[in-house]
Amino acid sequence: MPRPVTLLVLVALAGLPTLPALGQPAEEPKVEVVARGLVNPWGMAFLPDGRALVTERPGRLRIVNLRAGAAGAPITGLPPIAAMGQGGLLGLALDPDFATTRQVFLCFAESRDGGTGTSVFRGRLSASFAALEEGQVIFRQMPAGNTSRHFGCRLVFGRDGTLFITLGDRGNMEKEAQNLANHIGKVIRITKDGTVPPDNPFVNRTDAKPEIWSYGHRNVQGATLHPETGRLYTIEHGARGGDEINQPQAGRNYGWPVITYGIDYSGAKIGEGTRKAGMEQPLFYWDPSIAPSGAMFYTGDKFPKWRGHLFTGALAGQLLARLEMRNGQVIGETRMLEREGDRIRDVVQGPDGYIYLLTDDREGKLLRLVPR
Repeated sequence: MPRPVTLLVLVALAGLPTLPALGQPAEEPKVEVVARGLVNPWGMAFLPDGRALVTERPGRLRIVNLRAGAAGAPITGLPPIAAMGQGGLLGLALDPDFATTRQVFLCFAESRDGGTGTSVFRGRLSASFAALEEGQVIFRQMPAGNTSRHFGCRLVFGRDGTLFITLGDRGNMEKEAQNLANHIGKVIRITKDGTVPPDNPFVNRTDAKPEIWSYGHRNVQGATLHPETGRLYTIEHGARGGDEINQPQAGRNYGWPVITYGIDYSGAKIGEGTRKAGMEQPLFYWDPSIAPSGAMFYTGDKFPKWRGHLFTGALAGQLLARLEMRNGQVIGETRMLEREGDRIRDVVQGPDGYIYLLTDDREGKLLRLVPR
């Protein structure tokens, strides 16, 4: 079969034809298994001592000792978590001042009146690393939904200390992604205590939720900051085709479900087409979909040729995509690890400069990529 074609949209050249770009033969690194036995791991962050803090979707937070290759006992003090369908304990982030505050932020599916919704919890990791203390929910996506799909749920701290939260359209409320009066299909920006930054784009509008940063998103499951500009980049799931990379800017509309490069799972058309005035074009999109997941820009010294490249895992695609960037635009894609056959849920650069991956499986693994 021919290799699937990845389609590149150059925003700077809007109006010109879409450029096809085939994934290039991969420069395959060596894959090492660091730990096994993780149950559907979803998110990962490195503690200052080099150990990895990992979420498991059924509702557990564990610390993995990379040298021993073993995960510790579940950390206590977590909120009640709705582990159903795509929901559960999902993304996480450490306070940028973690060495002082020991604060951990968790994104999770929460049961409440009306169904379930994405929420964010903050707690202080105890000195023994065994519990989260003084925990509180600092954000709740409103309204709740009656499905177990499209929770979004990546957390990224901006350089100014504000927290970005990615949210989905809950799978059956796609039209609400265009409605500024709710949190469905939005990227959210709040402070560490859950309050609204005064420079958010909709703080002075009575018809909009002040937490909203950008809107018109389907299901954002990858988010990271550009290492030079500090700008947020997100990666979201399309339907059949139309997975997108965006660089969400304050107050901008990213089109879902009015414009998309995908079609419905039934084969039916979605929305009005691929372009509309007042709606942003993606930096890059995939067709067919790969079901992208966690994302990061590489800045380490172990793979010097890859510095500045954007990485994302893929679930349905069972691969790691490396995207070469130039002037903020994607200029090429390389697909790696396709022979491994793993659903890659998260990709994180370790403090040692190696690349670490989580595989989404009931017998999930923490993998390390090293040069050959």
